Formats: sequence, C-alpha cells, structure tokens
Amino acid sequence: MALSSCARAFPSFECRSDPDFSRPEIPSFGERSKFFSGKASAGYGLSSLIFRFPPNFVRQLSNKARRNCSNIGVAQVVAASWSNNQQASGLTPAAKAVDAAASAAMAPVEVETGVEEVAAAVEISCCNGENVQFEDLPHLKYASFLNSDGSIAIHAGERLGRGIVTDAITTPVVNTSAYFFNKTSELIDFKEKRRASFEYGRYGNPTTIVAEEKISALEGAESTLLMASGMCASTVMLLALIPARGHIVTTTDCYRKTRIFIETILPKMGITATVIDPADIGALESALEKNNVTLFFTESPTNPFLRCVDIERVSKLCHEKGALVVIDGTFATPLNQKALALGADIVLHSATKYIAGHNDVLAGCISGPEKIVSVVRNLHNILGGALNPNAAYLIIRGMKTLHLRVQQQNSTALRMAEVLEAHPKVRRVYYPGLTSHPEHHIAKKQMIGFGGVVSFEVDGDLLRTAKFVDALKIPYIAPSFGGCESIVDQPAIMSYWDLSQSDRAKYGIMDNLVRFSFGVEDFEDLKADILQALEII
Repeated sequence: MALSSCARAFPSFECRSDPDFSRPEIPSFGERSKFFSGKASAGYGLSSLIFRFPPNFVRQLSNKARRNCSNIGVAQVVAASWSNNQQASGLTPAAKAVDAAASAAMAPVEVETGVEEVAAAVEISCCNGENVQFEDLPHLKYASFLNSDGSIAIHAGERLGRGIVTDAITTPVVNTSAYFFNKTSELIDFKEKRRASFEYGRYGNPTTIVAEEKISALEGAESTLLMASGMCASTVMLLALIPARGHIVTTTDCYRKTRIFIETILPKMGITATVIDPADIGALESALEKNNVTLFFTESPTNPFLRCVDIERVSKLCHEKGALVVIDGTFATPLNQKALALGADIVLHSATKYIAGHNDVLAGCISGPEKIVSVVRNLHNILGGALNPNAAYLIIRGMKTLHLRVQQQNSTALRMAEVLEAHPKVRRVYYPGLTSHPEHHIAKKQMIGFGGVVSFEVDGDLLRTAKFVDALKIPYIAPSFGGCESIVDQPAIMSYWDLSQSDRAKYGIMDNLVRFSFGVEDFEDLKADILQALEII
C-alpha cells in the first residue's frame, strides 16, 4: 500500500513522491457485482510517473537558469520526456533487440522518497471544525500530517505526489497534444503494459492527473476521471455502464438536460427507465423486483428542490439486485457528503460548480473504483470530450480554497434559509438544513453541511417573482451555481421557458420558484439585499 520508494530525477531537482497509477483490467458487465464491496485496491492515480528533463536540456541550462524557468516553460519541456522505469530486465526479446543500440543512454539518478499511508478510517474535517469519522473509505495515500479535507484539497496530487519534477509550488500547465517515446523499446513496453506513460492528449495529461488526484483524495476514491463538462461526465458514464436494452431507475427531481438525455437518447438504444420520487423506497424496491435494473442514478441533493436520497439504504437495496448506484453529488460537494463511503459505486460532479468554484471553467468528473471508472474511461477515450489542461489548472487553483468557500456558503445558505422561511412574502423554502424539509432527517444523517443553494417560492406570480429577481443588486442572473459570486435564477424562465405553464407544473416548476446560489460575499450584505428586494414587491 505504500507509495513507490524510488523516483527518478536529475540531482538539481527535488522529486515529488509518486502516486499510484495502476490500471487494473476492465471487467465485463457480468462482473459488476464484484464492485459492490466498496474496498479499493492499492490506491488511486499515477504509478511511478515522474517527469525528468531531457538530457540535452539538462546539459544546456545552468542550475540557476533551470530554477528560474517559468511554469509554462518548464511544463512544455517536461512534457517532452518522462519515464518511470528505464531498466531492460523485463523487456521482451524484440524490445531487447531494439534497445541494444541505445544501451549507452544517460541514466537518471535514483532518489529515495516515500509517503506514509493512512489507515482506512479517515477523519473528515467538518465545516464547523468538528470531525466526522467514515470507516468504510478505501485506503488513501496522503501524508499522515494532513487530517482535514481542507488541507487535502490544497496538497493532494501536488506536495503529496505530483508526477512532474519541478521546484514550482504551483502545478505547471502541460500544453501538449501528444507525447513521444525515446526508443521503440519504450513504446513496446508501454503497449505491453510494462511501462506507464502518456501517449495522446485525449487519453491523459499530467496537469489533469493532478486535479483528478485531488478529487480522488477528497472522495476516498480509487480513481477519478475528469471530462470536458458535467453533462459529458453524465452522458458518457450512462452510455458506458448501461448495456443495450438495459433498464435504469432515476428520480423525478433532477437537472433537466440529464432528464432529456434519459428520456430521448437512451431509448434509441433500447434502454428504458423507471422514474421515482427521491424518497420513495417502496417504488425503488418495486422497480428492482420487476426489472433487470443495471443502474440507479440520482442527484442528492437534487436540482432544484434539494431532495435527498438515503444513499446507504438505496445502495444496499440495489446491490442485492446487482445494480450499480451512481450519485450526482454536485450540490453536496465532496466536503459535505461522502457518497462512496455511504455505499455508492460512483460519485459524479459538475466540477464547473463548487469544485472549480470561480465561474470560469467547464468540467465534470466521476470517481470510484478503478474497475468501474476504467469502463467509462475507455468510452471517453473514444468519444473525446477531453478536459483542456488549462481548465485542469483552474480546477487545481480553485480547489485550494474549496473548504473556505464551502464553509462560508454553508453558513450563509442556512442562515438565509431561516430568514426566508420566516418572511411573510415567501411561501415555501427548500433547503435540507431546515427541519421543515421532507428529507432533513436523511440530510442530517449523511451530510456534514447542507450546501450553498436555497430554493424558495415567492408569494406572487411569474411577473412579481421576476420583479423580485430584478430588484436584487448583488447576485447575477445566470444559470449556474457554486461560484464565489452569488447567482440567482427563476427556473420557469431560465430552464423551462420553452414549456407551457402546465407542462412546467408537471415537473413541479412553478412560476414563483427562485433558486439562489450563495457566493462568498458577506452574509449581512446578502441579507440586506434580499430583504430590500422582497420589500419592493
């Protein structure tokens, strides 16, 4: 379980400890029942992938010049040459023959490194400073001196095992579309899985790997796969894990584009769906009994009514019938909810939202056991939708403040939900942190914090609600959430305007519904702004 004790680097550069990037073979769908143990194997991420500067670069630049290279410059050179094992002892006869002519190549210097391993019972730091113990997380690889999610979000994948040799604090952006091999023998070793390497930009990128490592560390996951958007992650995951003529169970309250994909695209492949209320356990049991269910997919909390699913109970029921459980935890964040520890097989996020957190990048990710993630990765490599390394850099940067942002957003949202619930011009408030919420007891059991989004119904019609939204001075009217800036939208207009009022009502979307995503502005400023807007109507 310990990290590799040997990393390769040239003497003038300190080598980071290298994380594990083992890629177990991809299982068939018939083996999916084996996924449900929840026990990860050796770890997650890169295995002995340590970058080194090419010999000609090392010879030409002085130590001082190399130390002064910019991140981008270093990254471009680093991307050109890297390896983890130059030894030829494991070469096939063909590879040995090809390698013979290059036997005098410069050998890198061995540097001893190592990172302590933490036991399976990991303390997850709570937003209020308390710790909640999750005992079923897989063995994680991060230094024992980091005990909180906040510290892990800052250092995981970088100080704790960045596969790029550089003395820069920040992770370089590796802008390359392809990677080369020094010798054909290296290529043969790579193809025969004796040597880890990158090959093509669509299949992986060093900067992206760092972001994936951070998310894996927070989720307690063996592997994470980042893609170009949250919808890309959702659709590729569903296509990869559900066989033709398969059956899925999903919930009534969910992101509309996800519902459209399930209702209009999946049926073209003979895939059918049962749609149930998020809290209707009886309906789930009935669907599992009547259908050969491949997968249960829901958000928790859901969009926009923040309904919560009992992940532990749902996982137990689904696993007994051989069905996978996928939880979209975008509204919860990896800090407020550990879906994998609660029994889910895959946790999905629109990283555009809280994970990146600055309203400046599109991304999506799935996390879970390597055997399941590999199935999705294979299809992803075919379809494309790769994350740009510059976007990966923005995610890494954004995650440095994830715990600070979520702590502020949790606090503001809960306090404002209480204020709104008591206001005479607000008919109803939807927030899992309120005792009035139908799944408050579930949220309290499985969440550390309740998130930064509050939905509520204004006492009025479409136009009066729009007047309230327009009277707000701080939030932007926009279709996203989870960023530093507060955002507000009226779902009947923002997301469902193409439907008639009666059709919107079928999904519970009333004309007076408001979804408010609280940023990190001062609570008193936000409170004053909302109260003055309510006063106007």
